[in-house]
Amino acid sequence: MNQQNRESFGSRLGFLLVSAGCAIGIGNVWKFPYVVGQNGGAIFVLFYLLFLVIMGIPVLTMELAMGRGSQKTIVKAYQSLEKPGSHWHIHGWFCIAGCYLLMMYYTTVAGWMLAYFWKFATGTFTGLDTASVAAVFTDMLANPAEMTIFMVLIVLVGFVVISFGVKNGLERVNKFMMMGLLALIVVLAVRSLILPNAGEGVSFYLLPNIENVKEVGLGKVITAAMNQAFFTLSLGIAAMEILGSYMSKDFSLTGEAFRICALDTFVALLSGLIIFPACFSFGIEPDAGPSLIFITLPGIFTSLPGSRLWGSLFFVFMTFASFSTVTAMFETLVASSMDNFGWSRKKSVGLNCIFMLLAGMPCLLGYNVLSNVHLIGARDILDSEDFIVSNLLLPLGSLIFVLFCITKYGWGADKYFAETNTGKGMKMSPKLTFYFKYILPILILVIFLSGLL
Repeated sequence: MNQQNRESFGSRLGFLLVSAGCAIGIGNVWKFPYVVGQNGGAIFVLFYLLFLVIMGIPVLTMELAMGRGSQKTIVKAYQSLEKPGSHWHIHGWFCIAGCYLLMMYYTTVAGWMLAYFWKFATGTFTGLDTASVAAVFTDMLANPAEMTIFMVLIVLVGFVVISFGVKNGLERVNKFMMMGLLALIVVLAVRSLILPNAGEGVSFYLLPNIENVKEVGLGKVITAAMNQAFFTLSLGIAAMEILGSYMSKDFSLTGEAFRICALDTFVALLSGLIIFPACFSFGIEPDAGPSLIFITLPGIFTSLPGSRLWGSLFFVFMTFASFSTVTAMFETLVASSMDNFGWSRKKSVGLNCIFMLLAGMPCLLGYNVLSNVHLIGARDILDSEDFIVSNLLLPLGSLIFVLFCITKYGWGADKYFAETNTGKGMKMSPKLTFYFKYILPILILVIFLSGLL
């Protein structure tokens, strides 16, 4: 890809919404609110915000700086920024592998969201009791043909979007989806807050709960906050690096990183204002993971007047949240192939699309035809793929980015700070070099080790 002809975002808003869309995913909804409720409400949120500032934002600026400083995708970025004879760029190939692996299961889950939107819109859930609502999910998992249709739709539409390029495809579609997502989440939260007993849910969710913290243990609350702050931004596999490579030099990276984190946190916090008031209103225990999204919430929606509308809106929101991540990741795959192999966008889209359609099948079949297959311990295919990405590639990748940007063996702190502080807006102080070099890597190692244990 010729650097002179390299594409870029058409607007600052476009960059921010695409980047936030990449960060905002299913975890914001099916994990964040539950973890907040379990870990002392507002006390957890304060720790989460602290770790977002002292860990998430620094690593995010490092990925963005590598992208903007090189104007290349990750392998070529390393090659252009590293010292001659060094081999940091090998990590770039692990990043690309991580993006492929993430999409091998994420496209299936995004397909579930789309399937549930379709089910609510067409009236599948109308008049169902709790047991029947739960059966809809288990029946879907047992039906590979149905899941394949929705996974294939996600993959095909995702690559069609990317085929139009950064500005006319990725940016245009994500702008629309993110505006829609932000509007929908406000509407859904307001609907939830006017339910009877909604106040109890809000209290459980957001009021500081010292007893809860004592019960869980302060150490565990802090570790949980650290994990959530770290994983919410999808750092460590260069998904943000590629978006940095399309940025202008007009604004400093610290300010942009704060804005991305603010949007991500806004969606995560508001998700809880949809979930907890609804759960408390109907006397249902809120849980985490797929059962929350596909069993608990649909059960609540079916009890509401206008259940088809509210269920459909919620799953449009969830489809936007997952699809914004899918398109940003697909751009990473397509642009990396263009950079590394000299392919045209058309060829890269075509070959990557075929590969993803095939590579997504094992996860999908892991719930039916291949349900006996366990790759890592007792984990099924999806959980095994997720374990490799979340527990190994994200923390280790982030650690390598930090060491590369800050130590003299890599790009070097001076060059990192110069790139980060180019443009108008908030600056990153070079006085933080000691912290970035000696303390931040230890914090990331803590996350890595807690993930392994």
